[in-house]
Amino acid sequence: MFDQILQLVKEQLNAHPQIAGNIPPEQADQIHREIATHITNGLQNAQPAQSDSGSILSQLENSLASGGLATSAITGGLVGTLAGKFGLSPMITGAIAAAIPGLIKKYENRNNTPPVNA
Repeated sequence: MFDQILQLVKEQLNAHPQIAGNIPPEQADQIHREIATHITNGLQNAQPAQSDSGSILSQLENSLASGGLATSAITGGLVGTLAGKFGLSPMITGAIAAAIPGLIKKYENRNNTPPVNA
């Protein structure tokens, strides 16, 4: 799970020049790992609450829309860590936090797609 999320984090952040250009190259791997850790922990904490009526993503999207605790815990903790540990500006940490729902959606889509048998 962690490795898949880490790969998605790298892809997503590298696809956003305004984020990638403001992450010091010597810290990029550490920052990617920190983001992946926060997302992985958030997803693992959300899974027990998952019901048949909604996916983890829909729960997090609803949480984000309502300012709920699940999303706030992931993004709030992540923003604080990135700013404190790596000295990233509020503009960059905010852009990274805004990318989290997209990362979770990509992760969920990859894991819900049945494998193609060759």
